[in-house]
Amino acid sequence: MTDNPTQLLIGGELRDAQDGRTFPTYDPAHGGELAQVAQGGAADVDAAVSSAREALNGAWMKTSPAKRARALNRLAQLLDERTDELAELESRNVGKAKWQCAAEIKVAVATLELFAGTAQHLYGRSHVVNPAVVSYTLKEPVGVVGAIIPWNYPLMMAAWKVAPALAAANTIVLKPASATPLTALRLGELALEAGIPAGVLNVVPGPGAEVGEAIARHPGIDKVAFTGETGTGRRIAQVAAETLKRVSLELGGKSPNIVFADADLDAAVIGSLWAIYYAAGQSCEARSRILVQDEVYDTFASAFAERARSLKVGDPLEAETKVGSLISRDHAAKVRGFVELGLADGGELLAGDGLSLGDGLDADAFVAPTVIGGVTNDARICQEEVFGPVVTLTRFADEAEAVGFANDVRYGLAATVWTGDGGRGHRVAQRIRSGAVGINTPFIAFPGVPFGGFKESGYGREQSIEALDLYTEIKAVLQNTSPKPVNPLGV
Repeated sequence: MTDNPTQLLIGGELRDAQDGRTFPTYDPAHGGELAQVAQGGAADVDAAVSSAREALNGAWMKTSPAKRARALNRLAQLLDERTDELAELESRNVGKAKWQCAAEIKVAVATLELFAGTAQHLYGRSHVVNPAVVSYTLKEPVGVVGAIIPWNYPLMMAAWKVAPALAAANTIVLKPASATPLTALRLGELALEAGIPAGVLNVVPGPGAEVGEAIARHPGIDKVAFTGETGTGRRIAQVAAETLKRVSLELGGKSPNIVFADADLDAAVIGSLWAIYYAAGQSCEARSRILVQDEVYDTFASAFAERARSLKVGDPLEAETKVGSLISRDHAAKVRGFVELGLADGGELLAGDGLSLGDGLDADAFVAPTVIGGVTNDARICQEEVFGPVVTLTRFADEAEAVGFANDVRYGLAATVWTGDGGRGHRVAQRIRSGAVGINTPFIAFPGVPFGGFKESGYGREQSIEALDLYTEIKAVLQNTSPKPVNPLGV
């Protein structure tokens, strides 16, 4: 067992890429290189698919549902026992506050435990077609799954795909994001330690244009599960269509956070801070558009901006840090560019004009929690995914206008509604076109609760029992029960 694996994991073995290439992965907050990681290519994807297919038809097929459940529970236990170690590794690789990484590892643990409980309960159904025919259905694995995960939640998102896929007896070729491959490789090692047979979980880091493309195109992969930005998801769906493989996509978002005048404003301010600034805003479900009713706009904007300015930005490994770095200098520069666009479109900078960091940090990778007020819903910054600690404030007059603004984007992943009127909360939740709506809470993702989007936020649901539908095929078996031969031609 290595302290920090940097090689590909194929067929239960750590190995170099076939062409010997490597790439650097970084600590964005401090600006240093963490490791050189083996860079997979199409030939390595071929090897991983062969290994996964062999395991699917061999050791994993012979593993009973009860043993699959035990292995998943054991993997969950190993992650739980190593939370601090894994959280530090992920914090260094992502730039996210370590305590947030630790919380996400606990979600990964809970997700594995949830799906471990389903492994023995993949039930079909029986049906008497007519007096002479009885049928029943079987739920069988789709086969070899290609899972492509993003850089913002490396270990948690891996668990979201690994857990249901393995519970349903599939095997996997997992491609972590090039920026954050380290904890996914560690997960692969721990899976072996948990008793999951070699070849069931293979990990192939490498560039999306090469490894991701090879996975989407490979005829030996039966299903692709992707989380990432919408443009890439569109490309994956296009390439995967060549072999008619199954695809599930969890894509971008531009999620609304609606504050009505009758809301508890203190609760709305505090919850709205979490909804945008957690993970430095680098979350697909970040509520990056706050829609505030006219009567309380000024009060809310003042309180929210004051709280945003008070958030501690700094070293991700320090316990008091609330907002760490962004994933890279380039991404931080892109986010700052969106801020400039928002101001050019008439926005007012209410917070985000100052940043004081300690020694040893790369200031170019950080963006202060930013609040831009007074923008209209059609401004570019309100329509395009910024993916950083930047939120806009927009006024609305009444419920109908709030719902109209909420839905007037191409995405539909998440939303939050703050109101003291329970009927309004449910009414608005039903009218918003998104996969999850929180009423008086910023939290919309829990193990057991379906997570996924409408519109250009993708299709398919994860983290809940419904995810098993993405990883199983239904087979109908029919039995003739008549003592007479079936002779429809009367010969």
